[in-house]
Amino acid sequence: MSQPPTAHDEQGATAVEYAIMVTMIAVFIAGAVAIFGLSVADLFAPVLAVF
Repeated sequence: MSQPPTAHDEQGATAVEYAIMVTMIAVFIAGAVAIFGLSVADLFAPVLAVF
């Protein structure tokens, strides 16, 4: 008897897991920029005034 093919199934699951992880990271970064973006811009406003 031969082994059933499982490599494709595991690889497909891994691809889906990576896609979910990348999506979660992108959502986290977008949320952080939305929350802290203006605060960081205000933090560097004096530096921009020098130039």
